[in-house]
Amino acid sequence: MNDRARSVQRTYLILMLGNTLAASFIWGINTLFLLDAGLSNLEAFAANAFFTAGMVLFEIPTGVVADTAGRRLSYLLGTLTLAVTTAMYYALWVTHGPFVLWAVVSVLLGLGFTFFSGAVEAWLVDALHHARYEGTLEAVMGRGQMVTGIATLGGSVLGGFVAQQTSLGVPFLMRVGVLLIMFVVAGKLMFDQGFEPEQHATPLKAVRRTLDASITHGLKNPPVRWMMLSAPFTAGVGFYTFYALQPYLLDLYGNPDAYTVAGLAAALVALAQIVGGALAPHIRGLFAKRTTALIVFAVATIAVMVGIGLAPSFWVALVLCAAWGLLFAASMPIRQAYVNDMIPSKQRATVLSFDSLMGSAGGVVVQPVLGRSADVYSYGTSFVVGAAIQVLAVPFLLLSRGQRPPADEARAVVATPQAGGVLNVSGVEPHAEVE
Repeated sequence: MNDRARSVQRTYLILMLGNTLAASFIWGINTLFLLDAGLSNLEAFAANAFFTAGMVLFEIPTGVVADTAGRRLSYLLGTLTLAVTTAMYYALWVTHGPFVLWAVVSVLLGLGFTFFSGAVEAWLVDALHHARYEGTLEAVMGRGQMVTGIATLGGSVLGGFVAQQTSLGVPFLMRVGVLLIMFVVAGKLMFDQGFEPEQHATPLKAVRRTLDASITHGLKNPPVRWMMLSAPFTAGVGFYTFYALQPYLLDLYGNPDAYTVAGLAAALVALAQIVGGALAPHIRGLFAKRTTALIVFAVATIAVMVGIGLAPSFWVALVLCAAWGLLFAASMPIRQAYVNDMIPSKQRATVLSFDSLMGSAGGVVVQPVLGRSADVYSYGTSFVVGAAIQVLAVPFLLLSRGQRPPADEARAVVATPQAGGVLNVSGVEPHAEVE
C-alpha cells in the first residue's frame, strides 16, 4: 500500500472509530433507556421503527447531497444533526415525553445517520482509487470492521458502566460530546478525493440526473438489484436482533437492572466483530465467488438465531450472540466490496444510500412485528420468527449469483477506471501480494 492510500485508510479508520464510539455508548442500553422512559415493548420497537422510517425517507435525498455537493459536506451535516437529535432524545427521557414526540425525534435521528450511510463508504472507495490503491476492498473494509468492533467494545462497556453508576441518560450526553469532536476532526482530515461533484445548471437538475443514473446502476442493474432486495430481510431482522438482545439477555440473567451486563453483552458482539473483520479477507480467499460466502453466512446466521431463541441459559445465549456477531462482521466487508465493484463513482453514494434504504425499509416493518411477538409470546419466540423472516433473503442472494457479474469473482481493484467511471475488476489470484 502506498503512502497516499495509507493516509486515506487512516482517515477512514479514524472516522469509523469516532462514529462508532459515539453510537456505541448507547447500544448496550438503548432499549432499556426507552423502556425506562415509560414506553412499552411495542412502543420501544416502534420508536426504533420510526428511526428506520427516517432513514427510508431521507436516504436518497442525503445520498444525492453526497453525490452533488460532496461526501465531506454530507458527513459534517450528519455529525451536527445527530448531536442535536441525540440531545433531544435525552430531553424526552428526562420529561417522559409522549410517544408521538419519540416518533418525531426518532425520524430526525434517522436523517442524521443517512448523511453518513452512503457518503463515508463512497468517499473511501473513490479516494483509494485516486491514491492508486491496488489491494482488495475487503482488506480495507475488514480493517474498518475491526475498528468498529474495537469502538463498540469500548463504547458499549463504558456506556453500560456509566449508566450503572449514574443514570441511563448520561451515555446519550457522552454521545453528543464525541459527535461534536468528530465534526472538528472530519473538518481537518476529510477531503473529497477522486470525485468531482456533478456541475449542472440548477440543483434540481443535478438531483434528477443523479437519481436517474443511480436507478440505472442500482435497481436496473440485476446483480445489484437482487442484493438490494435481500437487504430488507437481513437488515430488518438484524436491527431487531441487536436491540432485543439487551432485555432478552437480562431476562435470562435474572436481573433486569444489571445494565453493566447489557453493556458486556454488546461488547462480546463487538469482540466478534473485531475477529470477523480480521478474518474477512482470508475468508474471501476460501470461496471462488463472493456470493457463495454470502449465502453460506446467511444460512449460518439463520441457524444461530434459532439457537438464540431456544437457548436454555444466559451463557448459551451469550455464546450464540458472539457467533451472530462474528457471522455479521465477516460477511459485511465481502458484501460491501461486491456491491461497490458494480457501481460507477459519480453515483456511488446515492446507490449505496438506496441499498441502505432497502434495509431500513425492512426494519420499519420487521421491528414492530417482532416487538409485538415478544410482547405476546416471548423474546425467544421473536428470534425464531426473525430467523424465519431472514430465510426470505436467500433466494435473492441466489438470483444475484445467477447473473454471474465479474465482481463476484474479483480479487483486487485496479487503479484505473473504465469508461463511465466504473472501477475495473482484476482477476488477481488469492496468492497475489495485496494489502
